[in-house]
Amino acid sequence: VQLVESGGGLVQPGGSLRLSCAASGFTLSSYGMNWYRQAPGKEREFVASISSSGDITNYAGSVKGRFTISRDNTKNTVALQVNSLNTEDTAVYYCNVQLGPARDYWGQGTQVTVSS
Repeated sequence: VQLVESGGGLVQPGGSLRLSCAASGFTLSSYGMNWYRQAPGKEREFVASISSSGDITNYAGSVKGRFTISRDNTKNTVALQVNSLNTEDTAVYYCNVQLGPARDYWGQGTQVTVSS
């Protein structure tokens, strides 16, 4: 199982980025996918999830209305569109899949820095 995030960077407050997660080593279309983030000095926190077919999404309250999770099972990718960024969104963003009990996989993360 491999998850590879990309798309992070430095952006000004109010800006946008599109994060991507390339998945391999398992059948993406069979599993829900998640995005988490970890800010400096803080615990990793849930950001968004999407069901295996893409018809059900959930968001943390702090990002609802600003972030959008999506997936393309034909390309084995999951995306997170992040809009209206503020400094509190600065974090390393991780892609995650739970294939079963004690089968939790993470990518290496992509850094998002929001600063003027």
